[in-house]
Amino acid sequence: MHDADGHIRSTAPHAAPTHCNQLHLHILGSGSKGNCALVEGPGGLIMIDAGFSRRETLRRMHELDLDEERVQALIITHEHGDHVKGAAVWCKRFGGSLHASLGTPGTRDALTALPFEEFAPGGSFVVAGIHVQTFPTMHDVLNPVGLRFDCSGDSIGFATDTGILTPGSLTYLRDVRILALESNHDVALLRTGSYPRYLQDRIISERGHLSNAQAAEALPNLVTERTEQLIAMHISQENNRPSLAVRAWAAALGAELDDELGSTAMLERTGAPTLHIRAAGQNRPITIL
Repeated sequence: MHDADGHIRSTAPHAAPTHCNQLHLHILGSGSKGNCALVEGPGGLIMIDAGFSRRETLRRMHELDLDEERVQALIITHEHGDHVKGAAVWCKRFGGSLHASLGTPGTRDALTALPFEEFAPGGSFVVAGIHVQTFPTMHDVLNPVGLRFDCSGDSIGFATDTGILTPGSLTYLRDVRILALESNHDVALLRTGSYPRYLQDRIISERGHLSNAQAAEALPNLVTERTEQLIAMHISQENNRPSLAVRAWAAALGAELDDELGSTAMLERTGAPTLHIRAAGQNRPITIL
């Protein structure tokens, strides 16, 4: 179901997903001011990062009709503040399991005291009936990871905050039904923008963030007939526009824009589901079925 803004909304978020689509992705916000998403399966919700206050997280969850009591686990992808600043307060009233890569909890005092189960990047585990596969990404932190979720033949790939897509990333992000991939900046906007040169260089480095062009270049190797939803993530409010990301992705796959603004795009395929392209935002939560 689409809302008035063209976003996909869950019509029955607490009901069991259909046989084919066992997993849903709820993005509460994605960007430098805060990051949090939830993967929903038949057994509950898995939270990815906790970059908002508890109050704001709950407000956004309730906007999508999500019940916080169904959150079974929290996974931290890396230790930057926009991904973990709400974790300590969230965990005061949270009884689920906590997961982070080796050494990550020790990088911040607020995380050190929490009972994290640490995994080596590349490790996997099962929570809420969902198989979680981690893989290393490239960012200027200790052990950043991306994630792949699989449940009863359905799958979601999730990777942000990485300067390049490693061979392992490409392997695990390929052939998923829902792909949430960073498309942080437009290089021309970044280079002509207000950021100082050292920060530009950091963003554009192999341990920085993916550009629209980098993400678009990878898509033909990641998208298969199984892929139905592509979501551009962690879009810079200073150095990018959602329409620029969508346009770059659409061009790489031969998709058609849904409107003149380029806010969404679609690719009709013979013998395969329609492929939808859209961008996640910083302020508006969305659900992808």
